[in-house]
Amino acid sequence: MIRIPDAVLPAPANGLLEQYQAEVDGQSNYADRVAAAKSLFSRRNKKTNLAFAAVRTTLTGMCRGLGRCMYCEDAPADEVEHHSPKDLYPELVFVWRNYLYACGPCNGPKNNRFAVIDPSNARLIDVSRLRDTPVVPPAAGAPALIDPRREDPFDFLMLDLRDTFQLTPLHVPQTPEYLRAEYTIRVLRLNERDLLVAARADAFGGYRARLREFVQQREAGASPSDLARLGNGFRTAPHATVWAEMKRQQQHLPELAELFAQAPEALAF
Repeated sequence: MIRIPDAVLPAPANGLLEQYQAEVDGQSNYADRVAAAKSLFSRRNKKTNLAFAAVRTTLTGMCRGLGRCMYCEDAPADEVEHHSPKDLYPELVFVWRNYLYACGPCNGPKNNRFAVIDPSNARLIDVSRLRDTPVVPPAAGAPALIDPRREDPFDFLMLDLRDTFQLTPLHVPQTPEYLRAEYTIRVLRLNERDLLVAARADAFGGYRARLREFVQQREAGASPSDLARLGNGFRTAPHATVWAEMKRQQQHLPELAELFAQAPEALAF
């Protein structure tokens, strides 16, 4: 999970989203706004809808790798996901900044699960609404789920490159940062999917091989265009978090430290 570079949604599409949001906001009470948010999003979130065609195109361009999920970076992204669920926050159902592009294995388990950090005691409050319970506004608090469009996941998470290839919280237990990291890992099942963890390990080997090739080609006198082509491969490969973590941790991993010392420009890839 890595920071997603932001992009501006085309003005016509954003104008349509604002019109859709006004329909929701115009409902007389919270429960009606929730019902409208669910119904209208289901009707408008179609590839044939001009606004959502632009949403999908813009989100695809923002994805790391080649159209990979903004959460796990493994599977292709194909679902417009609300960071703050529409069932809880109808005021954000058609807000561009609330959209991420996700895969089914991430979006499915997350669904409408959500938690906030209690501002009075920095504890986690699960605000997920259970079936057949009253439709009332969630408790106040900052979202617990890390939003890669608004903040840098590397401020909260670290990827183990030595052994497990699992994500771990960067901060000490019981701090808000730790709680947010642990919650994000758990809700998105970022360590529970064996194939996902194995894919990170495979990506590590792939990036390391790319780096070795870059060093070899550089020392052999490859042309600037050939080196640029090799460099671009780092930017389009899946699991961008693995590469970013290799750069962050390279001084603590002797093999990587040696390779980056030979080609320090690779730190900019």
